[in-house]
Amino acid sequence: MVNSFIAHTSPGRSRVFALHKDPHDRLEAVTTLGGDDVRLTEDLVGVLNTYLADRDDVALQAVLDGLPKAVQMATRRYLKDECPPEMGAFTSFGPIEIVREAVCFSRIDDELEDYLQGAYMIGLGIRMSNERDSDGDVDWVVQLRNDEVSVPASAEPRSWELPSGVALLETWTSKEPHPGLGPVRAALGVAARASADGQWVRIHTLLHSHRDVDYEGSGTSEFVVDVFDAPIPQRNSEE
Repeated sequence: MVNSFIAHTSPGRSRVFALHKDPHDRLEAVTTLGGDDVRLTEDLVGVLNTYLADRDDVALQAVLDGLPKAVQMATRRYLKDECPPEMGAFTSFGPIEIVREAVCFSRIDDELEDYLQGAYMIGLGIRMSNERDSDGDVDWVVQLRNDEVSVPASAEPRSWELPSGVALLETWTSKEPHPGLGPVRAALGVAARASADGQWVRIHTLLHSHRDVDYEGSGTSEFVVDVFDAPIPQRNSEE
C-alpha cells in the first residue's frame, strides 16, 4: 500500500516517489518534473496525498492539466497499477497506522471488554475477528489503529472492506437499540452469539458523520458487527 507521496528536488529537476510501508519502508519512482514544471512539485505531491484519502479525480486532474502529457500519463499509470483504493486506510490527515497488531483473547469476557472499552474511549480504531487456532479453539484477534475512519452521513456504515466471495448474513451497528448495554458490550454480545453458531464474525469501529460534505472528524462513533455465511477461518500460522 502507498502511504504517501514525496519528492526530491534538485536544481532543474524534481523526482516524485511513492512511499510504501509493507512492512519495510521503500520508495518507488512515479514521475519526474523538469524545467519550469519544477515549481508545480508541491502542488502535485499535495494533490496526490489528498487523492489517497478522497479519490477526488477532479482536483487531481486540475493539477495534472498544468503538467506535460508524459507526466500526466506516468502519474495516471502509477495510480491505476499501484494505488487502488483501500477502504479504511486513510483519513484527511494521512494514512491510518496500526498501533497494536494481533492481540489474541481466548474468549469474550470482562478482560476483552475492558480492552476494547479503553481503546474506544481514547478514539483508537478497532478491528476484531474470530479465528481458529491450530488446536481448533476459537480466538478473538484484535488490531488497534491510531484513528477511526470517518464515513459520510449517507454512506453505508463501513470502514472495513467486505471479503470477496463470502456472503454477508447480517450487519449490526451500535445505532440499533441496546437498552442497558453500552456499545462495546452490545457489540460483543452480537459477536458471541454468532460465533457460538460457528459463523465468521468481524467487528470494527468508525466515525459516522452527520454531514456528507466536509465530513471528516465529526459525527458519532459506532461499532459495526458483520456476520458472514462462512465458518470461522483458520488463523494464519505466520501471525
